[in-house]
Amino acid sequence: MHAYMASILREHDSPALIIGGVADHVHALLLLSKNLSIAKVVFEVKRSSSKWIKTQGPAYGKFHWQNGYGSFSVSQSHVEQVRGYISTQESHHKRVTFKDEYIKFLKKYEVAYDEKYVWD
Repeated sequence: MHAYMASILREHDSPALIIGGVADHVHALLLLSKNLSIAKVVFEVKRSSSKWIKTQGPAYGKFHWQNGYGSFSVSQSHVEQVRGYISTQESHHKRVTFKDEYIKFLKKYEVAYDEKYVWD
């Protein structure tokens, strides 16, 4: 799936630097297009990858992405740190759940949220 997502991002002028994740979420570090909004890029990745994965066999027939997503900018000086974080998702989430980590992140950076809208 990651290679397919990378091709979708390239098609939308937002090349991926790294894509990784685990069963319940994906992280993508990308260079966002100067001509498309993040909302449009995420919409296209979700739409195209959903269509593709459903062609991979009956087990994926009911696949769907959650409605929301998180998007965060990263300074050039932190790209390698984020790349390392994404590459270690599997071992990292054996220690802390994605949900706990995401809420901690939102609180740390004082992002206002209502938890009933964070999870489907």
